[in-house]
Amino acid sequence: MFKKIKVPVEVSARHCHLSKADLEKLFGIGYQLQEIKKLSQASDFACKEMVNAVVGTKRFENVRVVGPLREQTQVEISITDSVGSGVIPPVKLSGDLACSGAVVLEGPMGKVELTEGLIVAQRHIHCGTEEAKGYRLKNGDVVSVKIASERPVIFENVIVRVKDNYSLSLHIDTDEGNAAGINKIGEGEIIK
Repeated sequence: MFKKIKVPVEVSARHCHLSKADLEKLFGIGYQLQEIKKLSQASDFACKEMVNAVVGTKRFENVRVVGPLREQTQVEISITDSVGSGVIPPVKLSGDLACSGAVVLEGPMGKVELTEGLIVAQRHIHCGTEEAKGYRLKNGDVVSVKIASERPVIFENVIVRVKDNYSLSLHIDTDEGNAAGINKIGEGEIIK
């Protein structure tokens, strides 16, 4: 019999993570991100800053920046966002930007043209190191998650990401949230 583990589910709308160099091109030399809200993962926060993102022929206004700064700028959109843009971004884990899509970001002080950095985020579970031991999960495990809502679904190929400061949470994008009938927050069961 499969072991089932209850997991909070969070829906992520389009957003971006910036490198220090790109932050300064967009907002000015020495600029610091301004936190407006902590997110569920201890190190992450929503920022006051927003940028415009140009993906192929589509332009997205007011894309939220999520901190902290990263080594490489990354923009996450849904497949629905990309429809009609002429661009098909790859589905990839956050941080895996090799062979990802091109995107232009516009800020109040300038713009950044990236040849790589645009992805559709692979659905994934964050899990703290101690939680993972208790649930017998390892970094890189692939599991399924059952969502029992008015629109029940089972998400397969969910990657487990384990880190000391993570807390248990499944992250899906707006397309997946809509398919499961989850607006922002829901609950599922991990099926190992």
